[in-house]
Amino acid sequence: MTTSVPPSRPSREEAEEAVRVLLSWAGEDPQREGLLDTPSRVVRSYDEFFEGYQINPEELLARTFSEVEDYDEIVLLRDIRIESHCEHHMVPIIGRAHVAYLPRRRVVGISKLARVVDAYSRRFQIQERLTAQIANTINSVLEPYGTAVIIEAGHQCMTTRGVHRPGVSMVTSRMLGVFRENSDTRRELLSMLNRPALGDQFT
Repeated sequence: MTTSVPPSRPSREEAEEAVRVLLSWAGEDPQREGLLDTPSRVVRSYDEFFEGYQINPEELLARTFSEVEDYDEIVLLRDIRIESHCEHHMVPIIGRAHVAYLPRRRVVGISKLARVVDAYSRRFQIQERLTAQIANTINSVLEPYGTAVIIEAGHQCMTTRGVHRPGVSMVTSRMLGVFRENSDTRRELLSMLNRPALGDQFT
């Protein structure tokens, strides 16, 4: 089985020239005053939009904690904002993720769960793969009794072009371990998700 080799990364100058080509293709004049700095701005924004390619999600979960007083209930981080881009049309995917796991022996800092979501979402994605990548990584590194990831997001490739259906959201889920095998555990998770959010009360 052969593996594909990622192409070498173009220079910043080549990336900026590509933006000028797209501006011309859209019918604009890249030399117009208002657009002179647009190529550099777009390339800088790409540094931020797609910083996930520079992050190893597994390393984010490397540091865990075992002093948890035998805690053996669900850990759930709700409403993690997702900002990604559709790999088919290169337009935004905006939504939220819910990440849960049932610890076996160790827990991880909650910010690390959000960082794993960011690491995968800040790439060109499809939502189904994004959901699976987050869940599979957490499950593989932490080795909990189970992992669950649910994502709800709006896709601008559907809302601002094509069929033009604003307000439509897509929901995907990945259930592993006890969340897949045990209906009571799965129901408990869904019940936790259906409770009113308390986050605003603590800010």
